[in-house]
Amino acid sequence: MQYEKHFGTRSNWLRAAILGANDGILSVASIVIGVAAASSTRETIILSSLAGLVAGAFSMAAGEYVSVSSQSDIEKSDLEREENELKTAPEEELQELSNIYKQRGLESQLALEVATQLMAHNALEAHARDELGINDITQAHPLQAALSSGASFTLGGLLPVLVAVFGSLQFMEYIQYCAAILFLAFLGAIAAKAGGSHIARAVVRITFWGTVAMGMTALIGYLFGATIS
Repeated sequence: MQYEKHFGTRSNWLRAAILGANDGILSVASIVIGVAAASSTRETIILSSLAGLVAGAFSMAAGEYVSVSSQSDIEKSDLEREENELKTAPEEELQELSNIYKQRGLESQLALEVATQLMAHNALEAHARDELGINDITQAHPLQAALSSGASFTLGGLLPVLVAVFGSLQFMEYIQYCAAILFLAFLGAIAAKAGGSHIARAVVRITFWGTVAMGMTALIGYLFGATIS
């Protein structure tokens, strides 16, 4: 027997990891391009890239933790409220769950039987899944999301840092751009493959917006360099 592949189980960690790595590549590469356009010393470029890497990784992890924690708090509050309602008004909750199944296409008697059996098995789980839309796949995990985002940002951001260290200083902006676009395209392809979506569309999307971001920082760097020279 062959089991179907489903990609929804990967949504939480995949979203955080891809977002972190993408942000790491794009943020640090943009910083390097902007600074390189205004400065001709490698030490300044490397220092700015490392500062961007460290600040970005902690900011990404902290932001993800706060965001997902807020989602987790809302879920816990909903579950506590639902658990209280199951204790104080079980018949109303049974009818509510039965109505949900009727709206999905079950006949009234069958919907009531299904609701009764599911509530007898685990009432809170049944209501969490079918009334609140909370399950093991979608449930928020703040620490997991924070660690995934911070680590993936660091890994992504290390790539433009290495280019800043070993790349030609004379053509630093162009090398950074080309390297970042290749990294972003590769990342977009992996994300699309892992998520079961269209690879070419993902690659075009991520490289287009990456080009816009790096182009803007390069422009700012050139303007700043022209001002102070």
